[in-house]
Order: sequence, then structure tokens, then C-alpha cells
Amino acid sequence: MSLFEPVIPEEPAAGRPLADRMRPRDLDELVGQPHLLAPGQPLRTQLERDQLGSMILWGPPGAGKTTLARIIARRTRRRFVPFSAVTSGIKEIREVMAEAERAQRLGQRTILFIDEIHRFNRAQQVAFLPYVESGAITLIGATTENPSFEVNSALLSRARVYVLEALSDEHIASLLRRSLDDRERGALAGRPAAVLIEVSPELLLRMAQFANGDARVALNLLEATVAGAEPAPGGLDGPITITAELLDATLQHKALLYDRGGEQHFNLISALHKSLRNSDVDAGLYWLGRMLESGEDPLYVARRLVRIASEDIGLADPRALEQALAARAAVEAIGMPEAALALAQAAAYLALAPKSNALYAAYGAVLEDVRSTRADPVPLHLRNAPTALMKGLGYGHGYQYAHDTEAGVADMECLPENLRGRRYYRPKDVGLETRLAARLAELVRQRSKPGD
Repeated sequence: MSLFEPVIPEEPAAGRPLADRMRPRDLDELVGQPHLLAPGQPLRTQLERDQLGSMILWGPPGAGKTTLARIIARRTRRRFVPFSAVTSGIKEIREVMAEAERAQRLGQRTILFIDEIHRFNRAQQVAFLPYVESGAITLIGATTENPSFEVNSALLSRARVYVLEALSDEHIASLLRRSLDDRERGALAGRPAAVLIEVSPELLLRMAQFANGDARVALNLLEATVAGAEPAPGGLDGPITITAELLDATLQHKALLYDRGGEQHFNLISALHKSLRNSDVDAGLYWLGRMLESGEDPLYVARRLVRIASEDIGLADPRALEQALAARAAVEAIGMPEAALALAQAAAYLALAPKSNALYAAYGAVLEDVRSTRADPVPLHLRNAPTALMKGLGYGHGYQYAHDTEAGVADMECLPENLRGRRYYRPKDVGLETRLAARLAELVRQRSKPGD
């Protein structure tokens, strides 16, 4: 390859999907990501100065990671070598690296673009390190997963992470409009000049909303809708009208971005938990619906509701735990989708219940003491003495049977000696805990009564 040949030659439009034909060729065609690519922003400045180092592009599907990598290669006139972490292994890595080193000796720089870099294990990722450090390649990795967890720390320290955001509905609608106006690469590529596509701005926005931030999904939808349109009365050269009915017929179930083992899984369950903790019933129901519609295991959701009932409500309303356990039983008994309403009922109850983390804090303090203090033996008066030897050693000596006292409370320390007087549970003035706080105060008073 000559140094003056195009690094990414243009392919003919015929036969290529619309999403591929409309892939932006330069920064001026790229929509979104102003925090990275607006004039004066660091990535834009580095690109214009051709001072780019290795980088990780982290963002949702359809945000433009591959497109941005190709634009970088084109702007900097570097060899662009795409590499898939799904289909390639160490053998292919070595071959590509050897080719990059040969190109480097000829004065040509190489961009190695690794799609889904998180699918390489950490040992495989290490194989790129020597070539990144020697400058044989400029590594651009693309990932939908958090690179903090999925990319080798040594490799991550040598690359800059740029976070791409999902495209807004307005950005995607503008891409759809552009594809309708571009007769060379757009939806009308290869059709007679007289053919037009008529579609309202409202329907374009609806397509954009369906795409959920993914430009590729939106363009595929537009292409399928146009392909399914009936010929106009004027024949094949007449206008193509996209109606709401036609769009409805083309649309299928919305594909929500979700990975049951990835970051979206943890982000959504975090949003659900924190919404219920904050007593926001509407947000809680929304995040619950998002998870279930995305295909999350309903038993996982039910288990989290049980946790919320104890962690964030506790004894302020003990019925919350009953509701959560009943929802879990409903999931096991009738399955989905019927059990979704049981989960929604439990989520709504948890959101509206009085909140207290007193029990959660108490158990946390207990664990802290268990882990950080000496494990003193059980006090002798609390030990059973089933044998004469045990009685002789003092087991059970001094034990006070609570039912023999007038108040039903013995003045007897039940904690180990090194934790004498420790207080863990401190109920709040909310829900049932208001009454429990008064009961606790009375118990303390009873235990401290002289002569009891």
C-alpha cells in the first residue's frame, strides 16, 4: 500500500445496508458527542493536531465508536486495521502486530481498532502492550462495558478513556432526515430522481425514540419501512409515503439496551433500589418495568425487593418483608409475565412504606464488632449446664429466668464482658419503630431498676 493511497477506500453504495452507507465520513457529518468533538475540546484538538495516543471509546451501541475510529484514521492518514475480539485470537494478534511493525519501519503509522475489546481476556489484552509502548500501533478499543472492570489495568494506564453518550432522539431524527435527503448514499440511492419519500417529522421522531439512542437501529428501521411501502399510484417512480400504519406494521418489540451480566444490569438495579429507598413509587415502578422488559430474571428482582424490605424499612413496617416474600413466591408459582404485577405491588408497597435503616445499621455495627474485637467467651451465666462437671465449673451460675421477674425483664448482662453495655439497635421515630423505641426505653429502665 502506498503512503498516499486512501487508508479507508470508499466502497460503492450498491448492496450495502443504509446504516453502513450513511456512516459519517468526517467530523462535520458526525452528530452528538459535543463534549468530545466540539471545537476546542481535547479530543478534537488532538485530532486536528495529529497528536493522538491510544484510547478506549466507551459507550452504548450505535453511539458512533467505530465511526469515530474510522474518521480518526482518515483524518490522520493512518492505516486502519479493524480487529474483532469476538472472532480473533493470539495467533491473529501476532500476525497483525508483525504487519504493523513492518509498516512502522516504512514510516507508516497504524491504527488498530479492536471492537468489543472487553471480550478479550486480560492475558490476551497484555499481548498488545509492547506494540502500544513501541509506537507500532495506536490502539483504539471500543467497548460497551465499563473499562475499569473489563480492560487490563496496565493497558488501561496507557490509553485515554473517552465516554460516548447515547445519541438523543433529536440527533437520530436529524440522521434520518439526512438519509432521506442524500440521494447518493441515503434511502433513495439507486432510485430514479423523481422518487421522493414523504414522512412527517412526528414519525421520524417516533423512529428515533424506538431506536433508544442507537443510530444503526433507526436507520435499519427506516430502510425496512421504505422497503415495505406499497408502490405509489403513479407507479415505481411515484412518491413513497410512510404512514403511521406502515410504521406500526414494521415496528417490533423495542430492544432495550441490557446485559444481564454487565454494567446495565447493575445500573438498573441500583436505580430501582435507590428509587424505592427514596419513596419514589413512580420511579421505582419505571425501573422495575425496564428491568423486566429487558429480560432480567424476575427472581433476581424479587430477591432485591426482599433485601430492600429489611435494609431500608426493617421494623418501621414489618409487613414490607411479607409483601416482598409474597411477590417472590408469586414469581415461583405462576412465572412471568403474570408475576410482574406481584412484583409491582411489592415495589409500590416498599416505596410507600415508612423508612428506617436502624436494623441495617445495627447489624452493620454488630459485624464490625465481630470482626474487629476479641471473641470473648460466652458469659458463664448464659451457658447451659447439662453435666455435673459443667455445673461445677460455674456454667449457668447467676442466670436469671426472665419470666420469674415482675416485669419479665432480668437485670442481667447478655453481651460478652468486652462489649458490656454496647448499644446496636437505635430505632427511629418513624412507623412502628416509634412504638419500638418507647418499648426499648422501657426495657432499659426495667433492667436498671435496683433490686430487680
